[in-house]
Amino acid sequence: MAKDSHRTNHQIRVKEVRLVGDNVENGVYSRDEAFRKAESLGLDLVEISPNAKPPVCKIIDYSKFKYEQKKREKELKAKASKTVVKEIRFGPNTDKHDLDFKTKHAIKFLGEGNKVKAYVHFHGRTIIYKDRGKQLLKDFAENIKEHGKVEGGMRVEGRRMIMFISPNVPKK
Repeated sequence: MAKDSHRTNHQIRVKEVRLVGDNVENGVYSRDEAFRKAESLGLDLVEISPNAKPPVCKIIDYSKFKYEQKKREKELKAKASKTVVKEIRFGPNTDKHDLDFKTKHAIKFLGEGNKVKAYVHFHGRTIIYKDRGKQLLKDFAENIKEHGKVEGGMRVEGRRMIMFISPNVPKK
């Protein structure tokens, strides 16, 4: 079970608190007096800022407060962008038509805000054509330069020559 992040009512152990909230006169009160005010309103005394001197407490309905806080966190999590990497694979002998076709797909992916991982995979003895693979990735990068920018250049990992492209951020 998760521990509550705020102290409430009798869990508050300091002598004086700064009281804020609706239907309450803001100011510094003794803990007992602040608790009595909260009880008279049928609400909870919740410690909002425990590190302040004196700690700040608010008179609110704690269960409603927790619910709204969870709801806000859920909304923030939903709005957080998730980075998706789409892969486009070439061979060292890929011709111009296939390059153009795959370029269109990459432009679509970048337009959706995804990153693109373009790579040339060398099968068997095709590893001797690294210069073709390098030229292919350069041509690919040139074709999509208006839609995305190359991150970190090309690198070779085993039998693959890899290049990452991130989408251009639209100017406001």
